[in-house]
Amino acid sequence: MAQEAITQAGSDQRSSDDQNSAEKGYVEQVDFHNNISAKIKNPLADLTKNQVLRNVEEFAEEYNVTDILPELKKGALVARDPAEFETVADLTEPELTALRDEVLHKWRQPKSLYFTIVLCSIGAAVQGWDQTGSNGANLSFPDAFGISEDPAKSPHADRNLWLVGIVNAAPYIASACLGCWLSDPCNRILGRRGTIFISAIFCVLTPIGSAVSQNWEQLFVTRLLMGIGMGLKASTIPIFCAENTPAVIRGGLVMSWQLWTAFGIFLGFSANLAVKDTGKISWRLQLGSAFIPAVPLLFGVYFCPESPRWYIRRGEMSKAYRSLCRLRNTPLQAARDLYYIHAQIKIEMELIGKSNYVTRFVELFTIPRVRRATLASFVVMIAQQMCGINIVAFYSSTVFKNAGASATEALFASWGFGLVNFVFAFPAIWTIDTYGRRTLLLFTFPQMAWTLLGAAFCFWTPQGTAHLASIAFFVFLFAAFYSPGEGPVPFTYSAEVFPLSHREVGMSWAVATCLGWAAVLSITFPKMLSAMTATGAFGFYAGLNVTAMVMIFLWVPETKQRTLEELDYIFAVPTRVHMKYQVTKALPYWFKRYIFRRNVELEPLYQFDRLASGNENVAVSRKQSVLSDHVKS
Repeated sequence: MAQEAITQAGSDQRSSDDQNSAEKGYVEQVDFHNNISAKIKNPLADLTKNQVLRNVEEFAEEYNVTDILPELKKGALVARDPAEFETVADLTEPELTALRDEVLHKWRQPKSLYFTIVLCSIGAAVQGWDQTGSNGANLSFPDAFGISEDPAKSPHADRNLWLVGIVNAAPYIASACLGCWLSDPCNRILGRRGTIFISAIFCVLTPIGSAVSQNWEQLFVTRLLMGIGMGLKASTIPIFCAENTPAVIRGGLVMSWQLWTAFGIFLGFSANLAVKDTGKISWRLQLGSAFIPAVPLLFGVYFCPESPRWYIRRGEMSKAYRSLCRLRNTPLQAARDLYYIHAQIKIEMELIGKSNYVTRFVELFTIPRVRRATLASFVVMIAQQMCGINIVAFYSSTVFKNAGASATEALFASWGFGLVNFVFAFPAIWTIDTYGRRTLLLFTFPQMAWTLLGAAFCFWTPQGTAHLASIAFFVFLFAAFYSPGEGPVPFTYSAEVFPLSHREVGMSWAVATCLGWAAVLSITFPKMLSAMTATGAFGFYAGLNVTAMVMIFLWVPETKQRTLEELDYIFAVPTRVHMKYQVTKALPYWFKRYIFRRNVELEPLYQFDRLASGNENVAVSRKQSVLSDHVKS
């Protein structure tokens, strides 16, 4: 009886809402270019029940999906007001349970979704292993190719510093200049899975090519080709994850890119150690072993469902629905997401319109909503290079050897760094969607600054066991703070912030930013280490951490637990409004709350309106679940 009363009350309220909406005769629109009110709008919320059902029927006829019309109708009504899904007629008990579980047991997802995440994780491991093969090889391949950095071995040691840097930077140069930018046309023609397959071919063949190179020029070319595969993969896999994953756990699953990149880095360091005593071929084995994880990626990707959003953009709704059925627990949830995504994308396309590759790139900087996403993704991506993580990932063996370690000790210290980097990424699986991307970044950047500074000062201590141990301690501590913050956030964030129309070219921009600056770091760090010493180099990057924190505070909006389409409203808020709020509201609140220990409330920036995602449904779902269990008993 209690449940029936709640349902009847909800129905009466919705009937009243329908009547009021019909009297208004309009649907409120939010300006995606200048959302000064910071209102986050559900495109179905202002429609009456009859209007929604009529639109669904037209949608089913237009796209020839009338066979799933009953599920589409129920799904659209659920999406119209997610907090009141219990009032929707004809929902079965399994469907009601599945809807409650979206917030009560959000990790209960289909096997196909987790299989997709596993394959994407393998792709990330390939990325990490590719990065660290050269780390160990740096100790021996320069001598093998006559480009030694040691003045005692070569009269051209100064020039060779630049050559070694360029060889190490080759994959990042190719990724930033070509690989990332091929992502847009490849994705539009071949889809997400096809693009990942092409990238896997490059990632299988190029490590083998590196291993059999006979001079530094050949090694440079094979690593350039590797960069094409890396750029395609890094620009596509996070998007593929983001588009297939429900909003409430998107951050936790998409961040698997960084988690398993860290695992790949750890495997790369492990491989470096495993082959260190094989003599003159050790560096060849260190470079060549990176092909191993690319093999299952090559053959496994077509067992994953294609991105439903890719199908929706092409108007292939039947295929999109079949993909969603594999990625959601019930046909109702698949139908709901199909129609809700379509409704959001329809508004987005009406505002942005059709464009070609060149105009889409130009629009990254000219359309206000897209420009704000471009700025935010640029900040989080360049911050990954500013924080200094890659001076350790690329050159840790060299740094530790310069600190007085033997070649074996340097490899073991690098292995320890890789292990810490991997293990401490795990907490982000839960925290990234609980505390948010922005919060993790703002907490971890100050910690990375002081740990790098601590490592810098340790280079001044007297040579000995304590000297090396103290440097390793602060480097490991730095990695422990990096892994749950700036590690997982950049690729997760960049994959979700762009509208579907600009997602590929936007992600290309973001990844090109990251890998392009990684190339700059890789080229310049050997010379910086020589000119500034390790203390100066680490201190320099400690200062960049503080700069990056300020940039994030001002220019990076929060995106947690919003569907990809709802983020259109987040990034419609003008940058000046966001900056003013952070400086005049958020910063004073932080000082009052955490410094002066006052019990104050922070005025929210965004106003949420009956969305198909987010925390606003949690309390309702919990209450309805308890009532349902009470009625059953």
